[in-house]
Amino acid sequence: MSTFWRAVLGSSTETESAADGVEFWSNPERGGWLTKQGEYIKTWRRRWFVLKQGKLFWFKDSVVTRSSVPRGVIPVASCLTVKGAEDVINRQFAFELSTPGETMYFIADSEKEKEEWINSIGRSIVQHSRSVTDQEVVDYDGTRAAAAAQQH
Repeated sequence: MSTFWRAVLGSSTETESAADGVEFWSNPERGGWLTKQGEYIKTWRRRWFVLKQGKLFWFKDSVVTRSSVPRGVIPVASCLTVKGAEDVINRQFAFELSTPGETMYFIADSEKEKEEWINSIGRSIVQHSRSVTDQEVVDYDGTRAAAAAQQH
C-alpha cells in the first residue's frame, strides 16, 4: 500500500485527524451510497460517502453523527482525475478517482448518481487544489514575477 493510503486509512486516530476539523456530520456538499473496492481484500462493499470541504469520507452506516468515525477519508486536493470507468472495470455506473500513486474505483446506483458524484468531486478537486499566486510565479531569469512587475 502506498504511503498516501497508509496515511489516509491508518489507525482511527489518524482517520480522525485526517478529518481535520471538518464537521462531516452536518450539511455535506454531497452524501450517498457508493460501492467501493476494499484496499486489502478486493471485495466490493457498499459504503455511505460524504463529500465536504475538500474531503471524501466514507462510513459503514448512513447515520452519520458527531461521534461517527470515518472508515476512511480522501483529501481531494491530492486527486488528479475523476472520470467514468465502466469500460475499465466492466461495471455499470462505475467511476474512478486517481491520485499520483493510486486509482480507486466506485460504483454508483444509477447513471445520474454517477454523473453527480463525478461533477461534485471534480468541482471539489478544482476548489481545493493549490492555486499558484502571482508571488509564486518565478520569471525566466529567476526573479519573482510580482517583484519584476513592481519595477516596471
